[in-house]
Amino acid sequence: MTWNWKNILLITTDVLLGVYLVLAMTAFNKPDETEYICNNIRINIAQDPNERFLNERDITQLLRNSGLTLLAQPMSLINTRQIEEILQKHDLIDDAQCYKAINGSLCININQRIPVVRIMSNNGEDYYVDDNCEIIRHNNYACNLIVATGNISKQYASKKLAPMAMQIRHDKFWKNQVVQLNVLDDGSVELIPRVGEHVAYIGQPTEVVNKLDRLRKFYRYGLNAAGWNRYSRINVEFDNQIICTRRKLRN
Repeated sequence: MTWNWKNILLITTDVLLGVYLVLAMTAFNKPDETEYICNNIRINIAQDPNERFLNERDITQLLRNSGLTLLAQPMSLINTRQIEEILQKHDLIDDAQCYKAINGSLCININQRIPVVRIMSNNGEDYYVDDNCEIIRHNNYACNLIVATGNISKQYASKKLAPMAMQIRHDKFWKNQVVQLNVLDDGSVELIPRVGEHVAYIGQPTEVVNKLDRLRKFYRYGLNAAGWNRYSRINVEFDNQIICTRRKLRN
């Protein structure tokens, strides 16, 4: 077989030229981010607005306080990784993702930590516990949470109170009814209700769903008939019984 080197050379040249043209056109058509100026910051917080403790203004202010100027800056000068690292240092931010859009928008997606109970312990500690049972330091967040008082260690708050607070939080009735948890020296818990001048004692924070169910039924069938202020203390610690302490009549 005789090789026609001239033809091979021509074919090779044509192939290389074709590859070059494809690469050149691709590079030519690829948007250069230096051409774009950041004209918009789009912030998306994953949580339902009713569950948020941060809003878009908080995120913008946090970035501004960190010395970052983003609007009107060339996109090539904006470091998305730096933005993510700044945001993830915030107590209430679990995760942050930042990317650039082709139209000059800077997009920031936030997953927020959700506090479920505020701890105000007898030892002077004041902090939150989130829905992952992790501690969040107190920093004057504007939030409407159950407050837990009494003899509370951080371990007890994470292991016992946070799960109980989440059970209350996920029930619409109890979320509206319970305003405070008070922990006694033996680790048992009292509930302070929004409606009714009584204390509901549940004992140790175990079988909480069952205890709250019994208390709810007593509210419906007992207090609605007897009066919500008739008793000063309602004990649902033990199965199959509810012990009530009648309020002393004032002279």
